[in-house]
Amino acid sequence: MRTTEALRAALQVRARLYASIRQFFAERRVLEVETPILAAGANTDPNIESFSASFSGHVDAGSPERWLRTSSEFAQKRLLVAGIGDCYELGRVFRNGEAGRRHNPEFTMLEWYRVGWDHKRLIDETVDLVQTALALVRKSANVHKSSYRELFQTTLGLDPFVASEDTLRAALGNMHIDTQGLIRDDWLDLLLTHCIQPVFPRERITIVYDYPMSQCALARICHDDPPVAERFELYVGAHELANGYYELTDAVEQRARFERDNARRRERGLAELPMDENFLAALHRGLPDCAGVALGIERLLMAMTDSDDIRDVLAFAFADA
Repeated sequence: MRTTEALRAALQVRARLYASIRQFFAERRVLEVETPILAAGANTDPNIESFSASFSGHVDAGSPERWLRTSSEFAQKRLLVAGIGDCYELGRVFRNGEAGRRHNPEFTMLEWYRVGWDHKRLIDETVDLVQTALALVRKSANVHKSSYRELFQTTLGLDPFVASEDTLRAALGNMHIDTQGLIRDDWLDLLLTHCIQPVFPRERITIVYDYPMSQCALARICHDDPPVAERFELYVGAHELANGYYELTDAVEQRARFERDNARRRERGLAELPMDENFLAALHRGLPDCAGVALGIERLLMAMTDSDDIRDVLAFAFADA
């Protein structure tokens, strides 16, 4: 059990970080916004589970079935469509089934969008913000950037874009894995999380960019040879902190991706989830060219305080809430 002094120290670091984040964006004239936590549409991503809630009021208020947001992304993009311009939100998000040393079902996410930027320009600003946060506790980190392809080639000696599934499985060595239902991207993710990510240097910010097209999520696809998803992830040490995109603006393609998500959910025996029709309608009206990134505040606090347990940086962990 934490002492009062340890709890107070954790809360003080968090408060200083929030103030620093707001100053960081105020200096850059990025507007702070606040969007709904409950929404009529859910996140269809088959790797993320949402909490649901029921509204018991008058039927004219809209759908009674609501979902606790897993991100503020859809709502913030609707604000971009409305012409708000560069904006950020610092707020609570929720993901079901994720609890342990590195996950809490309720956590804080910083998410921001830059109009007219691509993902590579946003990488530099994300690094600046993380370095600013580390400086609050007199820390700094070296920065290393690598494409997804280069990362696999230099660390595992294989090309993730062309290697066979048998080659990917063999690269995992003697790791005991339930292989039922796994697809190519699952093998790649296992290699990244179990073989590559754990050996990232502790005092380094690692940027991985340009992922396989099949891992595009809400990012644009650049049709090079091979095609890549224009997205990035940022790590401090072995911990993933941020995930950013050169944002997809095509409403038809976005709906198709949501439909593919639900098809994958059916294959896994998971319930289909309602697509966010308000978000899709906004995309039809026209999302400006932009890049966006989501950063986990607790993960950043862990890096700032040299902790490997998310419970150290929370006022109350899920079990104690």
